[in-house]
Order: sequence, then C-alpha cells, then structure tokens
Amino acid sequence: MKNKKVLEPVENFFKKKKWTPFPFQRKAWDAILNGDSGLLFVPTGSGKTYAAAMPVFAKLIEKHQLNPSRRPALKALYLTPLRALARDLERALKEPIEAEGWPIKVEGRTGDTKYSLKRKQLTHPADMLLTTPESLAILISQSDAADYLSSVEIVIVDEWHELLATKRGSLLELSLSYLRFLNPQLQVMALSASIGNIEEAARVLCGPNVEPVLIQAKTEKEIDVQALLPLKIDRFPWAGHLGTALRNQLASELDPEVTTLIFTNTRSQAEIWYRALLELRPDMEDVMAVHHGSLSREERESIEEGVRTGDLKWVVCTSSLDLGVDFQPVERVVQIGSPKMIARMLQRAGRSAHRPGGKSRLLFVPTNSWEILELEALKTALQEQKIESRKPLSKPIDVLLQHMTTLACGPGLNMNELTTSLKETYSFKDVTKDEIKWCLNFLTRGGEVLKGYEQFHKLVYDPEQGRYFIGNSVLAKFHRMSIGTIVSQEQISLNYSNRKRIGTVEESFMSKIRKGDVFQFAGRKLEFIMMRDMKAYVKSSTRPTNVIPSWGGNRFPISETLGHAFRERLGDYHDNLKQKGGFKLLQPFLENQKRISALPASDELLMEVFSTKEGEHLFVYPFEGRVVHEGLAQLWGLRFVERENSTFTFSVNDYGFEIVAPTGYDFQSLFDDDFFAYDNVENELSKSMEMTQMTQRRFREIAQVAGLVTTGYPGAPKTGRQLQVSSSLLFEVFTKHEPNNLLLKQSRNEMLQSSLEAERLRHTLQRLQHSKIVWKKTASPSPLAFPLIIEQFSGGTLSNESLEKKVERIKKIWERKHEHTADA
Repeated sequence: MKNKKVLEPVENFFKKKKWTPFPFQRKAWDAILNGDSGLLFVPTGSGKTYAAAMPVFAKLIEKHQLNPSRRPALKALYLTPLRALARDLERALKEPIEAEGWPIKVEGRTGDTKYSLKRKQLTHPADMLLTTPESLAILISQSDAADYLSSVEIVIVDEWHELLATKRGSLLELSLSYLRFLNPQLQVMALSASIGNIEEAARVLCGPNVEPVLIQAKTEKEIDVQALLPLKIDRFPWAGHLGTALRNQLASELDPEVTTLIFTNTRSQAEIWYRALLELRPDMEDVMAVHHGSLSREERESIEEGVRTGDLKWVVCTSSLDLGVDFQPVERVVQIGSPKMIARMLQRAGRSAHRPGGKSRLLFVPTNSWEILELEALKTALQEQKIESRKPLSKPIDVLLQHMTTLACGPGLNMNELTTSLKETYSFKDVTKDEIKWCLNFLTRGGEVLKGYEQFHKLVYDPEQGRYFIGNSVLAKFHRMSIGTIVSQEQISLNYSNRKRIGTVEESFMSKIRKGDVFQFAGRKLEFIMMRDMKAYVKSSTRPTNVIPSWGGNRFPISETLGHAFRERLGDYHDNLKQKGGFKLLQPFLENQKRISALPASDELLMEVFSTKEGEHLFVYPFEGRVVHEGLAQLWGLRFVERENSTFTFSVNDYGFEIVAPTGYDFQSLFDDDFFAYDNVENELSKSMEMTQMTQRRFREIAQVAGLVTTGYPGAPKTGRQLQVSSSLLFEVFTKHEPNNLLLKQSRNEMLQSSLEAERLRHTLQRLQHSKIVWKKTASPSPLAFPLIIEQFSGGTLSNESLEKKVERIKKIWERKHEHTADA
C-alpha cells in the first residue's frame, strides 16, 4: 500500500498518456522502492528506462513533499556506455518532469558537457545525474568527492552487457565499491536486453555480498528478419564479393520514405557503403548521411537529430548507433555482412520500431556466400533464445592502479578501506595482499625498477589523515585527463582551413597522405592541405577518389554461440534438409564444395592439402571464428616446427585457417593426435615470436591505462612514435630487470585470454579431439579455401577494383582445372 501511494504521480502520468504499465515495470517499481538491487532483462525498446527511473522519481517527489526546503543533493546516478545515449536519456526523462511539473532536477555530465556547467553541478547538484563510467571516475577524483557523492542512494546502469566483459566494466565496479563505502545501503539496478548469463551479470554489478533480484519480461519482442539474396551463388566466394554484387539490389530495395539505419561492422565500410549508395541514388543526397565514432560530436549530434525528426531517411552507421538511442521514426534496419554475434543482431534489430509492442524489421545483406548460412544459424539461435554470455575480467591491474590514483587525487587513498572495498567487487575480489602491496609500491616508489625516477613517485603519504594523496597538482591534472580504459590508435584532428572540426583519423593513415591528396571522410571528398600540431587541415574537393581512411581494431570474430549454431546448420545439410531456408540457394555452391573436397558434418574436422608454386598449403576448418583460428594457426605452426623445422605463413577467417610451407613439406605425415593437446596451450603460445610482439603492443595499451605513459596534454599531444618508444623501452626494462612485474604478466595474460581466447581455444581442441578427421588432397582450392587465399593479398576491401580483377583471373584458372578434373 505504501508503494502504491508513493507511485501516485507516476500512475497519473501514465493515465494521461493513456499507457498501461507492463507487469515487468510494476515489478521493477516495487523492487526499487523496496530497496532491492538487481537486473532488469527485457527486449530493447520495451520500456526499461521508465521501469528504472519512475520509482526513483516517485521517491524524490515524496521527499520534496515531506521537506520542501531540503538542501539540494545528488540522489541518483544513471550510467550509460555512450555520451549520445546520455543526451537521449536526458531528453526522455525530462519529458514527464516538465509535463507534470515535478520538483526534480535531471542533468547530464559527460565529456561533452561544458566546463562551466560541470563546476556548477558540484555546488548546485541535480537530483539525478546522467553520466558515463569515465565521468563518474573523474567525479571521484575531485577533492570534495566524498561530500558530493555520499548522498547517492541508487545507481542505474543502462546497457550493462556492453560494459560487463570490458575494462570499462571493471572500472565501474571499482567506482561502485567507493560509493558503497560512502553508503553501505547503496542500490544498484542493471538494465540489459541481450545477455546470456543474466544471474552472473547481476551479481557482478551488485557485488558478491548482495542477492540480486532478476526481473524479466514474459513476452519477446517480435523481429522480422529477411535476407537480400543474389540470383545465383558464385562457386568460389571471397570476403566482400557479394557486397559488390548486391549494391544495386539494396539501392532498389530501400524505400526513400522509410527511415532506415544501415549497419556495417567497421567505419571504413560505413564510408564505402555510403559512397556506393549515393552513386546509385544521387536523389537521396539531402536525406542521407554516414555516422560513426570518428566524426566530430557536432556532426554526430546533427545526424542523430536529423534521424529523430525524420529529416534524414537513410543513415549508414556502425556500432556508434547500436545502443538504446531512441529514434522513433526508424522503421527498418539493414545489416551489411554478418553481425557475428546473436546479441549484436538483437541489439541492432531493436533500433527499428523502438517502442513497446513495435515489430522490428531487419534486412540482412550477406557479403559472402557463407554468411547466408550464418544467417540461417542466427535465425535458429534466435528461435532457441540462445544469446552469448559476457564474462567479467579477472584482476586487470592497470585499472586498479588507475583507480588508486583517482582516489589519491580526490578523497585520498586509505589502504584498509581499499582492501575492504575490493572484496565487494567481482573482478578484484581475488586480488592478494601481495598484489595490493606491489601496486602501492609501484605508485609511491616506481616499483623495483623505476624507483630512481621522481616522475614515477606519484603518491605521497599523509600520516595525519592516514591516506595517500597525489604528489602535486600537475600529476593530478594529467591523471584526470587520462582517466578511462578505452585506448585507441593516436588520433589526428581533421579540420577545415577555417578550423571547423570534422572528426578524427588515425596518425598511421595521415602519414601516408601527401599535400594535394584527396580522400573520403564523413561522406565528403577532402583535399589535404597541411599538418600542424597533430591537426590535419583540409578543404572540400570534387576530384574522384577511392582512398578511404582505415581505422585500427580487430574485425568482429564469430562468437562461440554462433559458431556452434553454424556447425549445426552445416550438419543439417547431411540430414536431407537441403531445400530449407538458405540451403536452397546454396545447394549448388555446397555441392561444389563436396565435389572438389568434402562438406564436413558437425562432428567432423575437414583438413585439405594442395600444392602450388608458392609451396604446400594446409587448410583447416573448425568454424570457431578468426580469433580462435589465429591462435590455432600459431599453435599448430609451433607443433609442426617441433616435428620438422620450417618457415610458415598464415591466413585466417571465421571458418578456418591456412598454413603455407615450402615445397615438399608433408603436413599429413607429420600430423598426429598430439596436435589436439590442450593442457599446455598458454606456455606453447608464449614461445611464439608473434606472441612476443603482440604482448608488447598490448603492454603499450596497459601502460596508458595504468598511467605509466601519457598521451601528452592539450596543445602538446604525443605522437604515436613517441608513445611507442616510451612503452617499448619500459617493456624491455621490465622484461630484463623485473620479469614478475604485474603489468608485464597482465600483458601476457590479456594476449592469451582476450586476443587469442586461450580458454575458448582449449575448448575447441577438446571438441576437435573427439571429431572425425577428414583429409582431402585437392588439385586446387575448394570454395572453403578460396577466401583464405584471398585474405593473404587483400584486406577484404569492398571497393578495390584491382583486387576484383585479380580474383576473377585466379578463379578462371582454377575453374578450368576443376573442369578438367571432373572430365577425367
């Protein structure tokens, strides 16, 4: 009854809107009003925001009624992964406040917020602050953090699945542990639409000492998934080949009157597809845009507003628009290429009809023939409600060092308080006393190796307060500018000659551009004028160009869940299901694979060998994703070398990997059951020269998060070369003089667990151990092998005409060989 009375303002608002609260919303309202913490798991666009925020508003209204003259204090934090999402949420949450005249103040605080407003918020706090994990950490680094944050009663974390398995999630865990120290009764409510391990996800955010409540919607959001298929399938597919062929079909399929988001998996592909569609549909130029994370904030906001108002009809985008930004006009979503994850498919499909009861429409555009089979696997997984799990990280020491420095910049670092609070986190609950001691020594004295360098003596102990504080204001300023765990390649600011900012490109790309060169960015043709102070100045151009910036970062690998579904669907072909779904179109293509080599069943491992003038080729098809295949290729390369010394080159994709050896190398005779051994995988991979180089690159990122190297400061940023030299020198020093350095160990572990997915690699080896090995010697590559060969001399670039011509020439040669073989 008490909750019913408190919720009266909310109920009245819903009645005026002629809305009926969903059962899951009422459950969430009661749980939050009862002081519970937990996770709300419902489909995207179903009303999660009001489910979490309305009971908070109801409590704030009640407190104001009981004490109208109460002193303003921050009571609630609403955290989102994206600044754009925070802006959108602010708009959505202010609607009922302004409509009903509620005495509630909601404000946003992100990297885009003006400095003057940020200062004002510290002295005149809002009731609810919409922010990001990084901005929360910056708040904690303020000297008056304890006074400002001690009044916080509840934290709502939106899109928790996006943070959980990342260092951003670990950083948030540490920030929440500090808030719990200030207020042991702190409530935490996570919101998610696409995650497999719901209970574990809730426990990670709420802490191991809290029993979370789990609230789920009983109804699933309806998703209509269609595919844009070619009239026929090429017998020798390669990455990107269907994308080229389907451009015209897609341009014809899109409705100029229907607001559509067209998702690609990379920023480069977004630029390429925008240009391709614009060339085919120049009449859409004024109502079409490209959106990705490298555009300037002003550019992104303008595009987002254009979608929201319906002024823009087609937007080619990346994961920059994946999450819960509410674009009511969007009625359709296009996915170019496989999303590689079931959860990502759900997330992107949910951008259309983003409202309760809406039916999402998604059009899938495959970029190669095998992705048609991936779509069949995606549909099956969706029907069976199989979604990927996200696992929390274990002891990222660089994040812990950053958090300790953050506390030292603000309220001060008390080691007893820190040790206690770490036990209430998931990622750091197993940190040992020796590891904490090492971290403190590292921050106060530079550790074993850097103790002779004053700049690494960052923290100073104050015996009167029993706390460590940052050594000086300069160190504090540098730290606050560096807070966060997202480390990208060094960025060059892209500006017009009038200094208007367009966005950012990577330093490695601009190093190849000369004065007068023209390239495409933000859908525009730009001519490079000059470089000054890490800023590139350009002007608009009408000259043709095929040059598009490339950005670092890995291509999405196929997830373990989707990989399993893919193998099962491929196995269906052996069970007389040839005429179902995409199999009908793929049948000639799959039969070609069977004729040239074999089509593996779900319990088989296909291994092909053939010879060319380049040497001996081994193709292996575990269908586990490019990350696992990269690890397997390196591991098997090492094991082959142990049996007969040689030099190899590798090629990987989501379906398999290729190892190329010199002429005469007999892969099959050297192969044995020990290739499936999985007990010592980490130690074996550590011997790889490639592994050492990858570890050094990872150390560079870890050193930045830990504050060991900095990216410079405004007006004097460091170049990529300077950062590389700094981190490489430290890596060599630690390797030689402090091999047990925790950051060095973390670099190795992250390379194995994150970049090479060592645990999943072990599971794959276990599975393959029980598979039937099918060896096939072929006269030339099979349809499965062809994309791997193309990978060696391409980047899967959609617009590279010279690549297409080369591929066509090779295909004709091999097709003639197969025809001769068939005739024989």
